[in-house]
Amino acid sequence: MKVLYAIQGTGNGHLSRSLEIVPLLQQKCDVDVLVSGIQGDLTLPFPVKYRLYGLSFIFGKKGGVDLWKTFYKSNLRKFVKEMKQLPVEDYDLVINDFEPVSAWSCYLKNKPCISLSHQAAVLSDAAPKPDHSDMVGQLILKQYAPTTAQYGFHFKPFAPNIFTPVIRKQVREQQISNEGHYTVYLPAYDDARLIQRLSYFKDVRWEVFSKHNKKPLKHKNITIQKIDNERFVKSMATSAGVLCGAGFETPAEALFMQKKLLVVPMKTQYEQHLNAAALQSIGVPVIKSLKPKHEEIIRNWLNNDQHIDVNYPDQTEQIINFILEKHSASLNLQV
Repeated sequence: MKVLYAIQGTGNGHLSRSLEIVPLLQQKCDVDVLVSGIQGDLTLPFPVKYRLYGLSFIFGKKGGVDLWKTFYKSNLRKFVKEMKQLPVEDYDLVINDFEPVSAWSCYLKNKPCISLSHQAAVLSDAAPKPDHSDMVGQLILKQYAPTTAQYGFHFKPFAPNIFTPVIRKQVREQQISNEGHYTVYLPAYDDARLIQRLSYFKDVRWEVFSKHNKKPLKHKNITIQKIDNERFVKSMATSAGVLCGAGFETPAEALFMQKKLLVVPMKTQYEQHLNAAALQSIGVPVIKSLKPKHEEIIRNWLNNDQHIDVNYPDQTEQIINFILEKHSASLNLQV
């Protein structure tokens, strides 16, 4: 069976998940990998047949998505060309992790497209929702990468087709300890703003990983370095806690490591507010920004040792087997 596995390359969450999923697919079928987007930092250890420009969200520096840069860097003419030229019809199955080129190519060519993504889970009626609504954000989530079948990953299995997170082997095998520092990953804030806000907490050692950093720097109790996968995972594994955006993979990995967690959802990013609602439902504290008015919540979080108990078993292979068997049977294919 010939499978196209398409990955959204904005950020590192989808790429991290692919480190576990692609080797399993390679064992079971003939698989080609597609990556689109321009904001990823991870190097993939397997061949990528299609590297496309796609549609990327650009991180800002004040806590949200930079909508102007996102629009400026979008190339709709190129996107349409990539969508039309991608030969999705050559594959028996297309499995999609919130990747727009393959999704719209399948839609255009009337080809089934299977979603295996976190976004499929947050869109479920069973998943927690924030107090405020965002019709534009919801529309983007639904139409960005349309699919014909949906399977999702979330912080809890809120529905039958929602599974617990894929925790990569590198994280599962970490030695967990507490060396007293706090790991920070807030890509929507620039370094100057993080230094300004984190400096309020003078007795805390902060290890900040930055998308905006070109060379390591240290400011009193704050160290800032560019994103490096191995250093970041090690920092989390040896931390007292993790302060990060309300994405999916980083909070899930912090919870798996039994680290106390505080999240700051990105402004104008509805998916992160959906994630924040789900995290709040299991007891994780959430703040809207790093502004001084939230200082007391941050201080209370720093001063307590509460972490959330989760059960994230390694079930990725069973999920892949289930999807391949179900959808190959519907097409009369051999797995």
